[in-house]
Amino acid sequence: MNPFLRSLPFPAALALLASVADVQAGPDWPMFRGNPALTGVSTAKIQAPLKLLWTFKSGGSVMSSPAIVGDRVFFGSADSNVYCLNLKDGTRRWAFEASGPIEASPLLLDGRLYIGDVNTNFYALNADTGAKVWSQGFEEKIRSSASWYIPAPGQPKAILVGSYDFKLYSLNADTGKTNWVYETGNYINGSPAISDGVTAFGGCDTIVHVLNLATGTKAREVEAGAPIIGSAAIAGGKAYVGHYENEFLCIDLTSGKIDWRYRDRAFPYATSPAITADRVLFGGRDKRLHCVQRADGKPVWTFATKGKVESSPVVADGKVFFGSDDGRLYVVSLADGSELWKYEIGQPIQSSPAIVDNRLLIGSDDGSVYCFGP
Repeated sequence: MNPFLRSLPFPAALALLASVADVQAGPDWPMFRGNPALTGVSTAKIQAPLKLLWTFKSGGSVMSSPAIVGDRVFFGSADSNVYCLNLKDGTRRWAFEASGPIEASPLLLDGRLYIGDVNTNFYALNADTGAKVWSQGFEEKIRSSASWYIPAPGQPKAILVGSYDFKLYSLNADTGKTNWVYETGNYINGSPAISDGVTAFGGCDTIVHVLNLATGTKAREVEAGAPIIGSAAIAGGKAYVGHYENEFLCIDLTSGKIDWRYRDRAFPYATSPAITADRVLFGGRDKRLHCVQRADGKPVWTFATKGKVESSPVVADGKVFFGSDDGRLYVVSLADGSELWKYEIGQPIQSSPAIVDNRLLIGSDDGSVYCFGP
């Protein structure tokens, strides 16, 4: 262990290690934003410019962000199917027909895939075969992507997912049985971010909810001031999230106070942010990607596109990857926001990138998933 960490009391050292681990995903991309803290940062190496390696056409728009584990790619489509593809060439391994269109992103955990559809059903599937292991019916549609945590040492892992029935559900990952349910005041669109024994998420009730994961009880509520349609990210004990009334916030999860607010033009922020050691990146309906200082929210740079940016950015290898409603996939420099490469898909991109070494995958409203490499 680092000498500085060794000098700290064990709880403090553990908390610091957890905050560092929040920031980056590993070599796979097993879920929306890469990790339970939803930080949208990958350790993968990927060069620009890129070239198109393959495409896979589904029967409906692909808002779902792909997950990549090993040599497999998983995503959902508005054609009501969950797909598993070969990463190498995009050929189909299996498809599972859900009860309705799928907008959520898949979670891969311990050989199972977890995902919900907009017709109220949440599924656990065998990741090798696509066979249903269990399903759980909610009272309304599911747009939230699932996350996971361990309730207590020795206990089964738990799946966390929100619904339009105003509720956040904690489910036993093995059986689908309910651990607890927390009710909010309106729709839950985004995914719950998880770190250090708490989850933070927003909803259309204008509140950032902070819950104790062990019990599903409220730790605190923070009034954001407007509906929240994206997901928060957690890093270093802070939650970062934008809302519908044109502000982006940094919230201290211990005190419940808002550390800083970023406001630019009068357009909502709908994407989930990417959090690096010193920067926060997020897209807006003002057709721009924004980069601000993590410490105080001061602007660093913006990058203009020709359409709304509702594809959440991913940071990897000193670059930022994201799509736009202008039909283009962009790669820009993290340092200064300069354009490094772009690719014309031609239809809006609301899916967010999934990145592993030398591969970038993203869905499009044209119904296809695209795979790029150096």
